[in-house]
Amino acid sequence: MSESSELPTSTDVAQRVELRWAVFVSAVVLFLIVLILFTAVHWSTMPPSRVEVVDPSTLHRAGEFTEANLGTGIDDRNNVEVRVLAEQYAFRPHCLVVPQGIPVTFRATSSDVVHGFQIIGTNVNSMLVPGYVSTFVVSLDAAGESTIPCHEFCGVGHTSMWATIHVVPANEFRRLLTVHQRVSCD
Repeated sequence: MSESSELPTSTDVAQRVELRWAVFVSAVVLFLIVLILFTAVHWSTMPPSRVEVVDPSTLHRAGEFTEANLGTGIDDRNNVEVRVLAEQYAFRPHCLVVPQGIPVTFRATSSDVVHGFQIIGTNVNSMLVPGYVSTFVVSLDAAGESTIPCHEFCGVGHTSMWATIHVVPANEFRRLLTVHQRVSCD
């Protein structure tokens, strides 16, 4: 055999290199298509939450987060709603009352810096960002009292920023609503 027949020709080398690149590019394109499909399916089953904005500089003067509108009450659709305002270094109101076993919509925001809102012993854990309203629905089934600490460092008074939540039987909550339009234990 001659030496020239054992060596690959430049055409053979070019075909192998082109085949490798074609396989590589096809794999990348296939990966991107799978990624797009996964994202589309994921977003269709878990859409991004809505974003509601509010002006933190006017919270105390007008709107739903004025002092008279804070606490627990009944909204326009006859659902239980809690409004909370976080500011350095307190939650307003400092003590919340909610009915046991009934879905409660929390609407909370911050007037100054980022704060955390966590109800100990539950899966409620949210960040309160100035300019945005955090909305979440939860049903608290265990009667009693829980602590709500701020879990985002918000300044030198952060360690003293906490509130409490009292979960009371539904009939006691209804009785409290007959006395007050907005319920809190402050």
